[in-house]
Amino acid sequence: MRNESLEGLRVAVLAADGFEQVELTSPVEDLEDRGAEVDIVSIHQGRIRGVNGMYPGKKVKVSYTLDEIGVEDYDALLLPGGFINPDALRQNERVLDFVSAFNAQGKPIAAICHAPWVLISAGMVSGRRLTSWPGIKHDVLNAGGLWTDEPVVRDRNWVSSRGPHDLPVFNHAVAELFAEHVPLRPVEEDDRGALGIVVAGVAAAAAGYAVWRYLQDRADSYEDAPRELTSAAPAPVPVPTPATAATPMPLVPPMPPSAPAAAPSAEVEVERVVIVGDVVDR
Repeated sequence: MRNESLEGLRVAVLAADGFEQVELTSPVEDLEDRGAEVDIVSIHQGRIRGVNGMYPGKKVKVSYTLDEIGVEDYDALLLPGGFINPDALRQNERVLDFVSAFNAQGKPIAAICHAPWVLISAGMVSGRRLTSWPGIKHDVLNAGGLWTDEPVVRDRNWVSSRGPHDLPVFNHAVAELFAEHVPLRPVEEDDRGALGIVVAGVAAAAAGYAVWRYLQDRADSYEDAPRELTSAAPAPVPVPTPATAATPMPLVPPMPPSAPAAAPSAEVEVERVVIVGDVVDR
């Protein structure tokens, strides 16, 4: 599983004719898969040929020569092996100056197989712990290095390995070391719009949370209020007695009693009927 992202990391692969082909192609493929920018740097222009053990291999195109670049152009350095390649490099003063300056700045260096020959000629191995192809073990020890027979060795800004059979663990260790030196990329113009959207989104989310928190607090206060009001004993409610319950309240006020009717008179009023010509009493 490839977890280390190397986006933005610039790697120089320093090699010459006679490099062990798989010790260049396998790490370079892994680095590029992780997002690193990889250049093949050499002591001459054109193409350099690899080898597969004792047999000629394929050529690779040189990106830049040492005259065209500087240490400041790269974040990490990879030194592939092969017994012809490092022997040619260690005899070039520009190579030794480049590698020494790289190490002086604390930048990461990965070396495999016979590549520690270059580190030895640059005077950098004394007191350092590393591994290599077993055939140059005594060269490392004679230069003051602490040689160990392990698949991969990490010592501060260095990582080293013995040969092609260790490439799986070497590639992983290289990625881990180089990932610690990935530079922070400045924000580009095209990224600022996206960054603004992200910032606005975060601000909106924060505001939304604040409103939700406020409403939640209000709801909690509302839920607590009835418990406070009902904590005291309720006032008694009057219950009507049977006597009062039997007498319904009038809907309309009663009218005052009228005067008693007069008793009929004992006297009989004589009713007179007038008939033309006569008066008849009855």
